[in-house]
Amino acid sequence: MTFDTIGIAGTGLTAHRKWLDALSDNIANVNTATPAGQDMFREKLVTVAAGDRSPGVYVTGVERSTAAGRLVHQPDHPYADENGYVQYPNVDLGEQMSMLILAQRGYQANAAVVDRAKTSYEAALQIGRG
Repeated sequence: MTFDTIGIAGTGLTAHRKWLDALSDNIANVNTATPAGQDMFREKLVTVAAGDRSPGVYVTGVERSTAAGRLVHQPDHPYADENGYVQYPNVDLGEQMSMLILAQRGYQANAAVVDRAKTSYEAALQIGRG
């Protein structure tokens, strides 16, 4: 039972770490400009699913958003097209920061579960020795 708890929480730790990685990449590239019409940075979205053969949650992939980029009129930018537009990713910094807090708290909660399960296991060993 204790090891199942640690294993399940471990899968949650991994999923939240991947989510934190994707969010930090999104935040780092929120202002990455590209010439209009060219391939741009796209928001990373982590997909997860419940385990089929073992309990827990598993990352099934990291997808890229299909949302169109933001066109900003900046005629003096080096990437500006003939009409003066530059393309930025359609990443909302406020939304990314909110999700970052959620992912961080989820990671911390799973880490606390692992710590408490470990403490319970150690207490059970002490009782067995006594």
